[in-house]
Amino acid sequence: MSRFKKVSVMLLAMVAISLTGCGSNSSTDSADSADPIKEEASQSAPSSADGVTCTETKASGHDPKEIPTPSEVLTKFPKTFTLVTNCGNIVISTVGSKAPFTMTSIAALAKGGYYDESLCHRLTTQGLFVLQCGDPTATGSGGPQFTYPDENLPENTDNNYPEGSVAMANSGPNTNGSQFFLVYADTTLAPSYTMWGTITSGLDIVKAIAKAGAEGGAADGKPARTIAIQKVLVN
Repeated sequence: MSRFKKVSVMLLAMVAISLTGCGSNSSTDSADSADPIKEEASQSAPSSADGVTCTETKASGHDPKEIPTPSEVLTKFPKTFTLVTNCGNIVISTVGSKAPFTMTSIAALAKGGYYDESLCHRLTTQGLFVLQCGDPTATGSGGPQFTYPDENLPENTDNNYPEGSVAMANSGPNTNGSQFFLVYADTTLAPSYTMWGTITSGLDIVKAIAKAGAEGGAADGKPARTIAIQKVLVN
């Protein structure tokens, strides 16, 4: 039986993760436009650092596109998700059947255009080392109208979210939605976040964003160097 759970309103605003607690859509959780994604993001003011070039993007916070609750769990799982960003492609190899609800959900969101033209809204640079994406509102509190259970949790050990890991953010047990985080350096967290993939190409992009830091030199905040997901390819 499907364990997807509909909610009557969008996911509640999530508290920011802390070094010890790490339990939020904004921490590490989960446009109503029908126009097709614009492939040609503005090229007028490209920025380049560490061999990574980011083009100007029109992406900004917007209301999430409504994606129906998946009617059934996939039996054949995507092998890769490619985040097509204004800074280049980030390819994620998935864990497949180890996280069936997560694979089903992210595939439905990606294919439905939920992630199109969305900003990666959060960067942490002290204690934990992640770039968080997947919230079209860019506030850290956005998510789809369904949640699903935790899966494929790591051991409670040091560096249990190693460099290159991709995991779901949440606001507590079994509250996964759309938000996920990309780990750019070995990180130790409570074993509370579904691990669903590994970055196989494009980790240099995430590291370049991390090197630029968060706005105002903060240890946790909006990336100083803008990175936006233009679309997600599912294979």
